[in-house]
Amino acid sequence: MRQWNAARNGLVPDRTVSSVDLFEGRKEIGIEHHGAYYRLKITRQGKLILNK
Repeated sequence: MRQWNAARNGLVPDRTVSSVDLFEGRKEIGIEHHGAYYRLKITRQGKLILNK
């Protein structure tokens, strides 16, 4: 597993989750945040996109 270089960005995440573990074979998941619903998708090019 590749490590995220937080020091370069000056950010240290509270928790890191692998996209493989997060998506569990799916291409899209839903995220509820403060009463709003978001969709996190893996594109055909393998990138992530977040939509409200």
